[in-house]
Amino acid sequence: MNKNRFVDPLQHPAFGVVGRLCFTAIFFLSGITHFTDIDGYVSLMHEAIPGRTFWVLISGLVELLGAAMILFNRYAKFGGWLLVLFLVPVTVVVHGYEMVTTEDATMQAIQTSFFLKGVAMTGAALLISQFGVRKTR
Repeated sequence: MNKNRFVDPLQHPAFGVVGRLCFTAIFFLSGITHFTDIDGYVSLMHEAIPGRTFWVLISGLVELLGAAMILFNRYAKFGGWLLVLFLVPVTVVVHGYEMVTTEDATMQAIQTSFFLKGVAMTGAALLISQFGVRKTR
């Protein structure tokens, strides 16, 4: 058998599509709720942040655009950068701040988990921003 013609069954394009769907689902759902629950998202932000409603709307739009670019493999690298642009301030300003300032141990654990999830998702978005997503056959 010619070694160059070997097709690895674990390298199927469907896995890439499923991976993109899994990664972007949270951004689609969150992006939509940024528009359907504006006040809820504003209340999550510290009062000292100016223009909170504006930032909620912009961040929802950035989430939706970045996720769509990655999911549909259209300018996926740019979509990765959009999600990094969203994730870094949210992870630091919302979850990082709450993680270090809350006095309730349960809420501190929850915010720590959210902070670490944000760090992991930022890492994945950075990988996409550098390597894009694999083309389907």
